[in-house]
Amino acid sequence: MGNMLFLASALIALVALGVSAIRFFRGPDTLDRVVAFDVITIISISLIAIIGFIMQRSVLIDVALVYALLSFLGVIIIAKYVERGL
Repeated sequence: MGNMLFLASALIALVALGVSAIRFFRGPDTLDRVVAFDVITIISISLIAIIGFIMQRSVLIDVALVYALLSFLGVIIIAKYVERGL
């Protein structure tokens, strides 16, 4: 029963990832693309954590944490870039 819930949440996350990817590629504005990039990274972090829990691999949780830190820094750098208008 528990694994079915994790699989269902992974399926929902994949659908949300697809919708975010559409917004990333078709976004009318740069800020829309930045937000979509942030959403894509958050969804992929959650997918890594779900896969790590299903496979019972704690190393994937560590990978998700490192990816979250790098994603945060990436979004901050992109926001600074957009703010300056470069």
